Amino acid sequence: MTGKTPYILEIKELKKEFSGFSLKNIGFSMEKGCIMGFIGPNGAGKTTTIKLIMNLLKKDGGEIKVFGLDNVKHEKEIKNRIGFVYDENCFYEELSLDEMKRVIAPYYKDWDEGAFEEYLRRFSLPRNKKIKELSRGMKMKYALAIALSHKAELLIMDEPTSGLDPLVRSELLEVLADVVQDEDKGVFFSTHITSDLEKIADYITFINNGSIVFSGAKDEILDNYGMVKGPTELLDAYTRKHFIGVKESSFGFEGLVSDKRNARKVFGDKVIIEKPTLDDIMVYISRRESNG
Repeated sequence: MTGKTPYILEIKELKKEFSGFSLKNIGFSMEKGCIMGFIGPNGAGKTTTIKLIMNLLKKDGGEIKVFGLDNVKHEKEIKNRIGFVYDENCFYEELSLDEMKRVIAPYYKDWDEGAFEEYLRRFSLPRNKKIKELSRGMKMKYALAIALSHKAELLIMDEPTSGLDPLVRSELLEVLADVVQDEDKGVFFSTHITSDLEKIADYITFINNGSIVFSGAKDEILDNYGMVKGPTELLDAYTRKHFIGVKESSFGFEGLVSDKRNARKVFGDKVIIEKPTLDDIMVYISRRESNG
């Protein structure tokens, strides 16, 4: 990467303490022109991290830079360049879509009325309907239309597809893929619906119990991990230590490994090794960590 700000988002040694939970010196960075999926079980720290990025919570330590700028010192400038879409409606329910837009637009110096009109058409949004009359999917499309109409360079999305039907989810994912065609933009996408990320994400950051488990290219992660399936007689003290976790049944076992090439050396052709899903990886690692 070249230029003064190679990362659109950069987090270093971020700390936040709550009663019974803490973010433990987390760090990761995101380049321009990509979609980063942010995954983890409920209570892992995803929403807390996003609130800290948006300076909606005060951090206890560490550094957050957006567009190469400190997120507290340059909060106003950064928020002018960010689009924020999350799973709870934050609009005035009694206003129409047009009326709500007239409230929001003046806050952004780069508001693009032409882009807003285009997204209304693309999403078939009824401009004169009250927001309270919209379906959940329509509200999410409207939030995305607002975010994209002020030329946001970074979209931060907290569970945007939660509770949406597959057709609407697919439509939103297409729009996000379009956004990053502009290599100066990026999408930070927090979700527990990992199948959405398998379709569009370039990078995955996995948080669990307030710590980052890994952050890297999605294809490399899915290529390195493996789901191993075979007969239970292959399991002993030596072979078990290669697994993140194993499930056994009367039919045999299946288990997750972090290095499928090494697993092939250990088991040879006595097992089947398949590509895992992000869900497989998240579930097995979360279960191992919760079991100590």
